Amino acid sequence: MNTPRPDDTAPAFEALADDAWLLTFGTAIDPAVNARVHALAARLREAPPPWLIDLVPAYASLGVFFDPRRAAADQALDWLLREATATEAPGSSGPIRTVEVPVAYGGELGPDLERAAGELGLTPAALVQRHVAGRYRVAMIGFSPGFPYLSGLDLALALPRLATPRTRVPAGSVAIGGAQTGIYPREGPGGWRLLGRTPLQLFDPQREPPAVLAPGDRVRLRAIDPDEFARLAETPWSTGQ
Repeated sequence: MNTPRPDDTAPAFEALADDAWLLTFGTAIDPAVNARVHALAARLREAPPPWLIDLVPAYASLGVFFDPRRAAADQALDWLLREATATEAPGSSGPIRTVEVPVAYGGELGPDLERAAGELGLTPAALVQRHVAGRYRVAMIGFSPGFPYLSGLDLALALPRLATPRTRVPAGSVAIGGAQTGIYPREGPGGWRLLGRTPLQLFDPQREPPAVLAPGDRVRLRAIDPDEFARLAETPWSTGQ
């Protein structure tokens, strides 16, 4: 059962388990709502109580996991209510990191580019130009480890998912699914439209942190040619900030 809101600025609260609360700010994909989620997550990370274990931001909600041996559920909820309703402008919790992601579009690396462009009434070059021009932000990580759901896609570029998903999508594939852009961090099945591929290894469990991108990061796409893709794929590649 959802906990009643104490006022219009507070999110709805729902117990996920004995050791977790879910804070819900809305029901739609909305940049302003997502900004509230990330602003609160950043605020909670600034001075976390000893019983706070993890925060999992999504498009319109924030999962809060706590140690029930160190704090009762009501105690954790009271603290969350105070923090969630505190007056603070979104984005005031420090600088936002920007990560540049190189992408080679079309051909074998982006097998859906030409058909997607045709459906949108664009040339492939125009679609690429408009896609890299997007002002993207990692709205959430999900689906598979390190998979970033990027908000900020030009809504004129929204495309329906494939009627029949692929059983194999190569790691690094950059795709459009509905009104979102995403990047497949590992090989696996998927039904999004594949426009290109990045040589960046988004997720490596042996690395610390294992995921290159984190919720709240800004992402700048940069179009590269297949030769540059091959060079970057053969050498260690670090993110630009």
